[in-house]
Amino acid sequence: MVFWHADTVQLEAFRPGILSKAAIGDDLIMACMQIAPEQADAGHVHTFDQCGIVIEGPIEMFVDEDRRLLNSHECYFIPAGKRHGWKTFDAPVKLLDISRRQPIG
Repeated sequence: MVFWHADTVQLEAFRPGILSKAAIGDDLIMACMQIAPEQADAGHVHTFDQCGIVIEGPIEMFVDEDRRLLNSHECYFIPAGKRHGWKTFDAPVKLLDISRRQPIG
């Protein structure tokens, strides 16, 4: 069992501009991520559903053609197979993201 406090969880380098801490179970992955200012993901697709909540915002997210500005305490749900991405602005963003763990191999 894993317990975190979003304000004090120790994040580690994940990729350029993103710090992360993940708890990986048999079926789910829960990740707390901090994304640096002025970062973007132009879009990608997963074969699994993904959801989360913005802990500190703002962040612009899109799912297909639906584009939204999300702030702290706002949630998102991304259905499997939908192209999605995001963009940060002049402040870091912290998210709690949950998705299905994919089989290895």
